[in-house]
Amino acid sequence: MKLNCDLGESFGAWTMGLDSEVMPHIDQANIACGFHAGDPLVMQNTLALAKKYQVSIGAHPSYPDLVGFGRRSMMCSPAEIIALIHYQVAALDGMANTQGLTLEYVKPHGALYNDMMSKPDVFNAVLTALAQYPRKLALMIQATPEINHYKAQAKKVGVMLYSEAFADRCYDDEGKLLARSKTGAMLNKVAMLAQVKQLVEQGSVTTLSGKILALQVDSLCVHGDNSAGVQAISDIKALLG
Repeated sequence: MKLNCDLGESFGAWTMGLDSEVMPHIDQANIACGFHAGDPLVMQNTLALAKKYQVSIGAHPSYPDLVGFGRRSMMCSPAEIIALIHYQVAALDGMANTQGLTLEYVKPHGALYNDMMSKPDVFNAVLTALAQYPRKLALMIQATPEINHYKAQAKKVGVMLYSEAFADRCYDDEGKLLARSKTGAMLNKVAMLAQVKQLVEQGSVTTLSGKILALQVDSLCVHGDNSAGVQAISDIKALLG
């Protein structure tokens, strides 16, 4: 099981996350592409940091929502979603190439990620965007009990899926992440490490109500804007082996 983190989410004079502290411990960096966070210099510096620590890079595109940090859903048409993904992915892909790096996958951010997992038309638009891209890129999505359904759809258009679980988020009984606005949505360090241990040893998580939920997981996410997660990241990496 690999470890991934959303990084490069600073913007101008505003700093988000502790990228330099996180990067040495992760396998995959999901780098913001400018629509919810990140700017050209931040993108360039984050890529350089990933190169230094030999971390795989993925594009982290979102709805065009800087003010809301990409956490507000937008009524975009499939054509708009395809275009905004191409725009952001191509930007990071080109910047990666200038440093001799190769973009490997795409992980949508925030509301776009949530919409992708709950709205079939949005998921199909994201798949189409990747299928139309000039070279193959994998798509990272949430590991849910319905993961085989998503894999079957992706296979039809030739897109590989990476399924991810979350170290620092609480799950509901349907396998969805508890909304950040609800109490207990973000796990503290003790609960976080317990959830990671359960995923590694048993391939499951315990939901808010106590239900055991089996998940097929390729990669584990720790959010770069969660200070408790950042502080626990070396411990999480040790649990993953």
